[in-house]
Amino acid sequence: MIFAVFPLAEALGVLLAHSVHIGGRKWPKGRVLTRADLDQLAQAGIDRVIGAKLEEHDVGENEAAKMVAERLAGPGLAVQTPFTGRCNLVAAQAGLARIDPAAIDRLNRIDEAVTVATVAANESVAAGQIVATVKIIPFAVPRPALDQGLAAVGESRLAVLPFRPLAAALILTTLPGLKPAILDNTARVTRARLAALGGKMVFERICAHDETVIAAALAEAKASGAELFLISGASATVDRRDVVPTAIVRAGGELVHFGMPVDPGNLLLLARLGDRPVIDMPGCARSPRPNGFDWVLARLFAGLDVGRADIMGMGAGGLLKEIASRPTPRDEVPQAPHAPTIAALVLAAGQPSHVDSLASPVRRVVEAALASRARPVVVVVGYQAEAIKRALAGLEVRLIDNPHYAQGIASSLKAGLAALPAECDGTLVMLGDMPLVGPAQLDRLIGAFAPAEGRAIIVPTRRGKRGNPNLWARRFFAEMNEAAAGNFGPKHLIGIHAELVAEVEMEDDAVLTDIERAP
Repeated sequence: MIFAVFPLAEALGVLLAHSVHIGGRKWPKGRVLTRADLDQLAQAGIDRVIGAKLEEHDVGENEAAKMVAERLAGPGLAVQTPFTGRCNLVAAQAGLARIDPAAIDRLNRIDEAVTVATVAANESVAAGQIVATVKIIPFAVPRPALDQGLAAVGESRLAVLPFRPLAAALILTTLPGLKPAILDNTARVTRARLAALGGKMVFERICAHDETVIAAALAEAKASGAELFLISGASATVDRRDVVPTAIVRAGGELVHFGMPVDPGNLLLLARLGDRPVIDMPGCARSPRPNGFDWVLARLFAGLDVGRADIMGMGAGGLLKEIASRPTPRDEVPQAPHAPTIAALVLAAGQPSHVDSLASPVRRVVEAALASRARPVVVVVGYQAEAIKRALAGLEVRLIDNPHYAQGIASSLKAGLAALPAECDGTLVMLGDMPLVGPAQLDRLIGAFAPAEGRAIIVPTRRGKRGNPNLWARRFFAEMNEAAAGNFGPKHLIGIHAELVAEVEMEDDAVLTDIERAP
């Protein structure tokens, strides 16, 4: 790759190294300069640009990022559309992230151009959460370096092991003076932990803190069909010969390991009753805050066999309690990074002047949305509503009636925005008369969306001309609602928030073509 200051006469095909403001619009870094771009730059009095030219052996940043992501992606992971050299791998389901740190280290040490960051090994992840991100630092990677990095990964793959819906039994012991509210809270917190992993409680018993009584409760729990036994003692276990461990052995169980190098959670005891795990829960498990019990529980729900060596290996990163440098209690756990949830809002309520019916084009628009990553798909209907509803029969969409469609597109936009779910991070505003835009183009727009990086409004372009659909972050919904009037939508907000706009150049004219101009 050649990185230099290029005179305009030599800048055709150069990738801009820095954004440039031309004619009230921002050309983002990475834009490939065309002949028309060079003419505009010359007219603006700019005679040179800083940028990069790819050479024959170079692999562009997006292609390289996708190649690395696809090599790393194993079961339970989905590779997202790359943008600006970044490609995310997201969890296809809730589960346990399986990471090979050594393989990631090998890849990151090959060349500074290729970087991979992941969540911690054996971290619990939610569906849609970003598990790993591949970032290519410059605009391209030399092919030999890329090949070397891919080879360094070897056969190692990242994966998300799905949580199994285990049935659990909970035995709570009591001693004189122990408040019933403590037992109730422990049971409530434990049920919530199990539910978060897809499990359920099938047996609960409160009994005396006595080895004979606890052993009998374990026998009952075993007969209930429980696959996992949890014991919360009224008094913490401090030795293998204490009450709860002795009760487990009396019930026919085997002690596997006592204690763990995770704080809070040190006093966890792991045992087995036949082929089923038994956990003598540490006292900190009465609280919903993260502790060592969560680590063991997640591995069991993911189908992993947890033994002595596994627990002994949890020390690095096992200090979970609050420390002086982080004094604020973790009452609210920060959300893990996740792939954005983008809705598709299809405006199909207007009366077209150039065709008899919108039913067929709208179905094509909706099918494209459903084939993309956008969810949910909301369709606003008005004119010829019944015909459009029949055309969309069998498709997984939410239909919104707009009785005021004759007042213009603004009425449909407002009705659609009001119907979007609260959890969506943004929406693609799609026009029902633009059936040539395909799912790959929609996914490219979604892939470009990154409000934290200043890309909160995504606009497709073709030869520098802006088209549709546009993607808007949720933060603009109220402003869009106020700005839309009659047949005028919120597009003027693009100019007002120019610093948050990202343009995505497309390879054909679909984003500029409605059914009046469609072939």
